[in-house]
Amino acid sequence: MDILKCLAVCSLLYGCNCLLLDENLRKVDKTLTVNNGDAFGDWTTMELCPPESYAIGYDMKIEPDQHSGDDTALNSIKLICGSKDGHYGSTVTSGEGSWGSWVGSTMCSYSTNQTYLTSFALQVELLQPGDRDDVAATYVKFWCSDLNIKDEHEIAHPPGHGLLGVYGNQSEKCNPGTAICGLQTNIEAPIFFGDDTALNNVRFFCCP
Repeated sequence: MDILKCLAVCSLLYGCNCLLLDENLRKVDKTLTVNNGDAFGDWTTMELCPPESYAIGYDMKIEPDQHSGDDTALNSIKLICGSKDGHYGSTVTSGEGSWGSWVGSTMCSYSTNQTYLTSFALQVELLQPGDRDDVAATYVKFWCSDLNIKDEHEIAHPPGHGLLGVYGNQSEKCNPGTAICGLQTNIEAPIFFGDDTALNNVRFFCCP
């Protein structure tokens, strides 16, 4: 099965095992999803950390409260990649809404062992009735652990939640020996004179 067919199956079944070409061949062991995302937009390209690196932290692009204006809140998510010895590697982002600014990195802890992002939860405002302002996703938080699923802890950029919506359930966790290595976001393109929502949904990929 080629990569495009595999990703098509992924989008239908919310889970897959694909061999993905980033710069080198890399296996995705598991796809992490949640069931509370909206679907106003389109899925952007899948982006992966370089081989032999995993997500050790994240950043969010957020539009502040527009009060009586059109809110979009969460516009993009950036993964901060690092190697097993804790060295910073690079960042990856899959699609980016047009509004807001990056709030700053939030990192997994590094005490005895480096820990990595291994599951997540998405805060979403549900579809609003009538002509009320739709916002879709507003915040994301993660759980970190080492590759043996030990030292698990939750991380969230302060204050830990957005202004609108509620968190859904925690996603499944990456399998032992794997961690989050990439992402793919669902983003609505700008409507300009309509009701913009920007980032609607996200899925993350676990790699060995």
